[in-house]
Amino acid sequence: MDRKSPKLRTVDKSLPPFPLNHFPKDFPFILGKELIYLLASKGSASLEGEEWEAIFATCIGAEWRPSNVGLDDVIFGNTAWGAKTVKATNPSTQTKVRLISGRNSPVYSFGDTIDTHADPNLVGKSILEIWNERVSAVREKFQNLRTVVLVKSNDLTEVVVFEFDTIRYDPELFVWEWNKNANLRGIEKSTGEHRFTWQPHGSQFTITEKVPEKSLIIRIRQPETLNKETILTALGFDKSWITITHKDA
Repeated sequence: MDRKSPKLRTVDKSLPPFPLNHFPKDFPFILGKELIYLLASKGSASLEGEEWEAIFATCIGAEWRPSNVGLDDVIFGNTAWGAKTVKATNPSTQTKVRLISGRNSPVYSFGDTIDTHADPNLVGKSILEIWNERVSAVREKFQNLRTVVLVKSNDLTEVVVFEFDTIRYDPELFVWEWNKNANLRGIEKSTGEHRFTWQPHGSQFTITEKVPEKSLIIRIRQPETLNKETILTALGFDKSWITITHKDA
């Protein structure tokens, strides 16, 4: 008689908390609420860096743990995210975004001397090697590594959210050239598309990513700014909360 394969008590620990670009069901409502609160309490449509990291962590029930590398600022089990924001006039129609992805300095990392007379392909290869080493170091700690992007309107009433796997790039798949602004551009050989930009002054490295067609679009109503005195009254504020002393001359 043929025997069936034995049933084992195993758990695939490499699975992320949710499939790529399929955010939890309540994610858009929590994010919308966070944006409304931010606008009402701040009185300005300012949402950058660490604040977006913290909000994203809240939305998925993860831990916000800012890192120097910038690739693993949000942690959920075996999955880590780097979080980016990009401003756009009409987020829902944006097809590409340029993401600031750190400072990759061949001068610091390899001791190279860089100027526009240097072979662009050799410089580009060094830049990608720095990026790849950074990604590998984080992937040693986390089985899944992603980047989550918030494309935001000027007033924050419309945002687009998407994520993608944070990957290493094979230097052989790209060709590099200096442009008229003395910046280095990385072109994907197979498509001819501009993928990377590197600025010698400051060593800023940017990656161009396509916005997925099925990205999450969230629109909110502009809230009124909270009244300062109303908030203080709700808190039960009185003068006893403030202690005043004078430093002796």
